[in-house]
Amino acid sequence: MTRYPIISFNNLIAVAKKLGFQQTRQKGSHIRFIHQDGRKITIPDHSNKDVPKGLLFKIIKYDLELTADDFFKLIR
Repeated sequence: MTRYPIISFNNLIAVAKKLGFQQTRQKGSHIRFIHQDGRKITIPDHSNKDVPKGLLFKIIKYDLELTADDFFKLIR
């Protein structure tokens, strides 16, 4: 089984922006992003805290529509 690095919410937001998502609004600590093709994603903004593993893989698979390997290649 492959071990993936732990990332912060700031890194997750940076990857979403790199993939073409643009911030549309923010309510409290939740930032809403939208992509030109209609995909929407909500990411909590907890700065430098680590993203829980379950939430991270849910966002990668269903919201960003990527595989984990492709996502972690974007971080490097």
